[in-house]
Amino acid sequence: MFGIGKKWERELGAAVDTLVTADTLAFGGVGIAGTTLPVTEAYERLAAALDDHPAEVRQQLDRVLADGTPAGRAYAATLLERIDPAAARAAWTSLRDDPSEFTTFVGCVMDRETLGNYANQRLTAA
Repeated sequence: MFGIGKKWERELGAAVDTLVTADTLAFGGVGIAGTTLPVTEAYERLAAALDDHPAEVRQQLDRVLADGTPAGRAYAATLLERIDPAAARAAWTSLRDDPSEFTTFVGCVMDRETLGNYANQRLTAA
């Protein structure tokens, strides 16, 4: 969880920087050992910060959507679903034709996915 003051700002910035450069999308442990990836930990830190600092996190999610890798943008749009469903739907809609690929993990299963396909799945599930 994030603290207060400058330390909190540094922790938020570090988590956001991790999402901006993410190359893998995983929402839980991966591999046989169920290891939590650093990018998953960053996502979880931002998700936890939504409760106490929604405006600050929301601003940073816009940065990830603008500057992030395909996996980073998927994480950001997923987090948006929790605080602004309309903005999340708009984000997913804008991403649905993106052919960029990223790695996904579900447990031990690693795969590749395009951001467009992933966005379409999220729009259909909503």
